Amino acid sequence: MALKQIKTQRRRLADEVYDQLVEAIMSREITGEDRLVQEKLAAELNISRTPVREALMRLETEGVLEVAASGGFRLARMDQTEVRQLYQARAAIEGQAARILAVHAEPEVLDRLRDLIRREEDLIQPTTRDYFIANRRIHRAFMVEAGNKFLIDMFDMIWGKAMAFHLFSAIENVDISKSLGNHLALVDAIATGDVTEALETFTSHIQEGFDLQIEGLKEMAD
Repeated sequence: MALKQIKTQRRRLADEVYDQLVEAIMSREITGEDRLVQEKLAAELNISRTPVREALMRLETEGVLEVAASGGFRLARMDQTEVRQLYQARAAIEGQAARILAVHAEPEVLDRLRDLIRREEDLIQPTTRDYFIANRRIHRAFMVEAGNKFLIDMFDMIWGKAMAFHLFSAIENVDISKSLGNHLALVDAIATGDVTEALETFTSHIQEGFDLQIEGLKEMAD
């Protein structure tokens, strides 16, 4: 079989723009008050409008941006119903991972999870972004250990960097430190080998996150 050599191509410009916009959202250089205009961004980045348009459309498809009434885009706002649906999806996906782990997890897997949780929760003067990243890494570790690549894909979609952080940041209006919850209790529930207990413990943990989220969003609205 004769195959042609594949030449490495330079990274697409639209991907570079996308990453810069995500970083700007997570560093809060872009806030809910900002309007993102394709032409203005292209001029600022000194590039053509095409890759900027692609990046903006990708963020809109992912639910991060929405079309602004005055033109351009702004950060999407999720209402309470949408937030509830997002947390219900999390409970379904992460709860299933907990069920898998309760049946199959070996002691070394549980030890890895406990070690990771202790490392991630050892935060010194953390920012909202630090709390978000720690939470995401901890919860994703459970998904990885469960070993189902389809569940991981769904987890990554729900915890998409920009939208998830934008929503998560509302919690700082309440008490951001509560966002870490008690992750070691999740490992303890899995360690029992009881599928029902593991599922219920994860569901309760995610419900507490939802309650905190709603409280934070209400504080923002007041």
